[in-house]
Amino acid sequence: MGRTYLFECPKCGYRAKVAGGTERGVHFAVQTVLCHECKELHDAVTAWKPVVPGLTAMSGGSAQLKAARKPLPAAPSFLAALNRLPPTGTKRLKWVHFKPACPVSARHRIREWQSPDKCPKCGCFLEGNAIPFRIWD
Repeated sequence: MGRTYLFECPKCGYRAKVAGGTERGVHFAVQTVLCHECKELHDAVTAWKPVVPGLTAMSGGSAQLKAARKPLPAAPSFLAALNRLPPTGTKRLKWVHFKPACPVSARHRIREWQSPDKCPKCGCFLEGNAIPFRIWD
């Protein structure tokens, strides 16, 4: 089960709902990143178990296997991965790994953010709540 926490800056009032580091759920994993251009914290999807349409445990056609091997162009956003329905009827799920990237633009400069760390707006340390804001996956 992955967890999302609410982090608040006592100096400038900045608020972010992020994992605060690396979190892994059943179907995807995230890493909190600080984007230098956006000056925001984001949860970037770093691993995901996608469902290939038409590929089930019993089917084994070569066209379906070729479709299953195609790499995904980019990682889905955190909300897209969170709102996806759980896979049913398929047993062949493989982890697909991605480099952490800013969800606004993949060209933005980022760095991994691990709590406790500094606020992206003012540089003061962010305070995280002890109780998770959201439990996902």
